This record gives sequence, C-alpha cells and structure tokens, in this order.
Amino acid sequence: MPAKELINPCMDCKDAEFDITVRQRNLCKSCYKYFIAHKVHARMNNYKPLGLNNPRHQLLLPLSFGVSSSVLLHILNADRQRRLDNGRLIGYDFHILIVEPSSITATGASFDQNYEAIQKTFPTFNFSRIPFHSIFDHAPEMEEIMREYAGPQFTDDSSLSNKERLAAFRASISTATSQTDIDTILLTRLIVAFAKNLECKSVIWGDSDSRLAAKALAGVAKGRGASLTWQVSDGMSPWGLKFEYPLRDIYKAELLQYMSLCPELSDIIIPDQAPSENVLTKNLSIDELMLRYVQNQGAKYPGVMANVARTANKLESSTSDAASTCALCAGLLGNVKGNTGVTVANQAEDNLSSQFCYGCMRSRPEELC
Repeated sequence: MPAKELINPCMDCKDAEFDITVRQRNLCKSCYKYFIAHKVHARMNNYKPLGLNNPRHQLLLPLSFGVSSSVLLHILNADRQRRLDNGRLIGYDFHILIVEPSSITATGASFDQNYEAIQKTFPTFNFSRIPFHSIFDHAPEMEEIMREYAGPQFTDDSSLSNKERLAAFRASISTATSQTDIDTILLTRLIVAFAKNLECKSVIWGDSDSRLAAKALAGVAKGRGASLTWQVSDGMSPWGLKFEYPLRDIYKAELLQYMSLCPELSDIIIPDQAPSENVLTKNLSIDELMLRYVQNQGAKYPGVMANVARTANKLESSTSDAASTCALCAGLLGNVKGNTGVTVANQAEDNLSSQFCYGCMRSRPEELC
C-alpha cells in the first residue's frame, strides 16, 4: 500500500506531520527535540573524550528544579545514554548540585518529592543536596568577608546556627535589588566552593538565552558591567573554574516547549510563578524588572533579545593576574583614574573601597540602590 500522504510534513524528516513551529521551521516532536539537543551538544564539544587511558572532564551542574536546568540535564542524560548504548566514549562526568530552594526563598514548601523524582529519572548521576547556609561550611572564608561587608552596624553572633546567621545577614540588606544581588553572589560563591571541593574543572549553568540577556542588562544597571565576562559569557571565572552556558542559543519559550514533550519532567520541575501585576515597580529588583522586560519583548522581537546575550559573550576580560579583585564578588576594583574600567564613587573612610567593588558597595546595608 502506498504511504499515507502527509498534509503538513516536518521540514526535516519529511516522515511525520509537523507539531511545532520553531524559528520559521515546521518540525515534528522528534525533530524539535533534536533541534534543541543539537544546540546543547555543539556547546559541549569542548569536553570531547580524551582517550581510553585519560580521565574524563569533571563538571558540576547546579540544578534549581527550574525549567532550564532540568531540560539541560535531560538533554545531557539522553546523550550520555546514547553513547553508552553505542559503545562510544564519554568525555565528561557530571555531579549534580541542588541548593535547597526552600533555604533560599522562604516558601514553606517541601521539595522532597521533586528530589526523589529526579533521582528516579536520572539514576546514573551523583546528586548532592545542600542548604544555602552551608556556605559557612563549604566557603569558610565568606564568614569574615560578609562581616566586613555588612559594616559595624551588623553583629554576627557566632553562637547562632549557620541558618540564623545567614538569615540575619540577609535581613540587614534593605532593598529588593540589593537583596537579590547579594543572594546571587553568595549562591555563586557556594556553588564555586562546592565545585572546587570536588575538584571539578567547570560549572555548567542552565541559563537560557533569555535569562542571559536579562542578566546582562541587570548587570550593567547595577554597576557590574565588568563582571559580564563570566556572568553571561563562556570562559574562565575569577575563581579558576570555567563557566559554561550550553543553553545560551535557546530561548526560554523553546525550553518550555521541550519540557511539554517530556512527561517525565513534570514531577521534577517547579513551575514558574506568574508575575503579579499588583506589585509596584519600585518594589521589584532590577533583576526582576529586566527579566520581565526580556520575556515580554523577547516574544515580540526574539532576535533583538538574543543579540544582547551574544554581544555580551564577545566581551573580553581586562583582568590580569596582578589586578585587584573584590573580596565578595571577585569583580575588578578601580577608580576613575585607574585602568580597570570600573568607576568607584567616593566611599566612607572605612577602607572598604580597597576591598569591595562599586557594584557591591552600592548594595551595602547602609547604601541605597
């Protein structure tokens, strides 16, 4: 019998009806998943197998139970399984780190079911689940840095638990922008410290193109333009670890479509909360404002938003081994007369301008953003 004639065939395989239109191409479900996965694999080519007798690259993947990092893990797991089934070499090993979401945002929700589901879905990976306040254990140097940063008006009571101490420090930072800014820095420091303790060479972040564009715009607005070379770009970070963003060519909307084709992810992913329309703009952090802007404008002009992240990825770091860096975020230190490209406003006479960069000084408890 002749094959059934397709009314709207997939533009790639021609063997099935198309289901999804992506970037002006009509693709079936299988070809769409391949389209997304291929973009990730192209970014992971730096970690090709080194040979039978050479060790694999050791990588850390922070997982937030969000759409982006969960889809990234799903794609990498499928590639790993395919290589094993075909008897091909695997160039890298992953350790999955989950910083307990309830310890970052006080939602009161338990994510035990999500954790159990992800272990069941991806049994071949190693997982670690740690709270946010374990930064004192994994990066003990942060204790003194945070105390110096908070200033004399903050008292760090060492008799309290690490959870209470971190909560007190975070509570001393008043504005939404500063709170989000410092939380992001502390989370990065915790992830970096954990990766170094495991002797990982790279951190693989699950940030989509949309997320990177929002981070780039927010970074510039907060006075952190000099740190974009590792916050949104592939390459070496100030801590001696490579930062890689394999999802940088994929929009958030495309990851949501991928997720809808993988029912096994439904028990893992924490759905994004719809932004409240009743929140005053002044009560939103710069990061939240930029993310909303990119998501709204990205739906209308995806190419324009993509150019934001692509342009930032072309930036080259001006730092050197002799350059002074911020004790908190590792950004460059400098002033209007220096050559670092970082402008630092006049600070109070507490010598902190020699320890912390302009972006961090703007987020200090007694400073206003």
